[in-house]
Amino acid sequence: MADDGALRQAVRRIARVRLTGRGVALLCTGGVLVVVGIVLALPDVVGLGAAGALAVGAAWVAMGLQRLDSGRGALVVTRQIAPNPVVRGQSADAQLLVAARARSGAAYERLARLRLSEQAAHELAGPHGIRASVSAHPDRVAVRYSLVPVRRGRWALGPLLTTRTDVFGLVRTTQPLGEATSVAVWPRTTELSARTRVRGEVDRAATGARLASTDDSVLREYVAGDDPRRVHWARSARQGRLMVRADESSGVRPVTVLLDRALLPPPVEPRTGPWPTQRSVQAVDDGEWAVELAASIAVAFLEAGHPARLVPTSVVTHATTSRFVTGARAGRPTVLDATVDLHGHRNAAEAERALTATVRSLRLDRGTGEITVALLGPVAAAARHDLASLAAEGVCWALVVQPRAVGFGHDAAETVTALRTAGWRVATCPPGTPADRAWALLQERAE
Repeated sequence: MADDGALRQAVRRIARVRLTGRGVALLCTGGVLVVVGIVLALPDVVGLGAAGALAVGAAWVAMGLQRLDSGRGALVVTRQIAPNPVVRGQSADAQLLVAARARSGAAYERLARLRLSEQAAHELAGPHGIRASVSAHPDRVAVRYSLVPVRRGRWALGPLLTTRTDVFGLVRTTQPLGEATSVAVWPRTTELSARTRVRGEVDRAATGARLASTDDSVLREYVAGDDPRRVHWARSARQGRLMVRADESSGVRPVTVLLDRALLPPPVEPRTGPWPTQRSVQAVDDGEWAVELAASIAVAFLEAGHPARLVPTSVVTHATTSRFVTGARAGRPTVLDATVDLHGHRNAAEAERALTATVRSLRLDRGTGEITVALLGPVAAAARHDLASLAAEGVCWALVVQPRAVGFGHDAAETVTALRTAGWRVATCPPGTPADRAWALLQERAE
C-alpha cells in the first residue's frame, strides 16, 4: 500500500510538469529534424533531432520525480504567525522561511531557481489578498506579510506552492512544500460594563446576606475595588499578576452565558455547498454578530471579577465539563477559544433538541447564586418549559433576537412572554444591534 501511494504521488508530480517556451521550441525543432532526417536518409540529422526531444523528455521526468523536501538539496519550511490566535479584523504578522536542511550546492541551486507562492484561505487573506516582502539569501528565502482575517474560525495557511525550472529552462513544475498551518481567528469583542458592584448590592438587598461563589478556594484576577487583604501573594508571585481569593465574603456570582446556536447558519461544505446568496451572507453576518455579543458579555463579566463560562447549545452537552474560568488575562483566551469552531445546527429539530439537552444539563450543574445570561432566537414551544424553569433556581436574563424572516415574529413574542412569566428578565433586539446597545437594553430589564 505504501508503494502504491508513493507511485501515485510520483505520477501526480510528473503530471504537474509543463513545457516552457524554450522547451516547446526545442521539442518542435527536434521533431522537424527527425522527420527531415528520415526523409533525406540523414542519420546524423535524425540523431540530432532525437537528442533534442530526448533532452526535453529527460528534463520532464527528472523534474517530476524530484522532491524538494528530500535528497541532498532538501528544503524545509517554517512559518510563524504572531499573534496566533488572531482577532477578527485585526492584523497578524506572518513570517515564512524556506531554508536548506543541510548546506550543499544542490540546495543552494534549488533556492536560486525557486519562485514562491503562499496559499491562504480567503477568510485570512481578505479581499485584498496577501502583499509580501521577500528577502533572498544564498541559503534561505524569507517572506514577510500581514494577515487581516475577515471571519471567525479555524483557517488553513499553506502549504507553500513552489515553481521552478530545470537547469536548461526547458520545463517548469509546481509543487507544494511544507505543511499547512492552522490559524485560529477569535471573534471581536466589545468592552461592556458588567456593573458588578451595583449588581452585588442589589442581590444583597434582596437576599439579606452576602452571596457565596461556587468554590470558596477559587482565585481570580484582581480588579479595582477588591480588598487588598484578600490578595493571595504566593499565587500572585507565581503568575506575575495580582490574584485575590473569591470566597464567601466577596459576593461575586458565577455567570453562565448561554448561546443558542440556532442563531448561527448551518455548516456548509465549501466545495459542494450552494453558491452564496445575499440571504446566506446576511445569515453568516448575523451569526457572527451573535457570537461576538455572547463573547463580549462573558469577557465583560470576567473583567468585572466574576467566574464565567460560555456554553453553546449542543445535543451532546458539555456543560458539566465546561468549567468556570476566572480573571480577564487567564479566562479570556479560554472563553474565546470556545467560540472558534462554533457553527449552527443542521435543522430546526436539532436546534430544539440541543437547547433542551443543554438547559437540562445546566440545571444539573447549576451552582448557588449563579447568574444565567442567554442569547436566544425564537424558542419552539416544546423547549420553552425547560428553558423557563431555569429561573426557579437563580437569576436569569435573556436577550431574544428578533428574526429577520417573515412569519417568525409570533414565536419570538411567545418566547418573551413565557420567559417573563417564569421570572426571566428579558429584552429584545434585532440582529446586528451594536453590542453596547444590546447590552444596555438587557441591563435596563435586569435593574
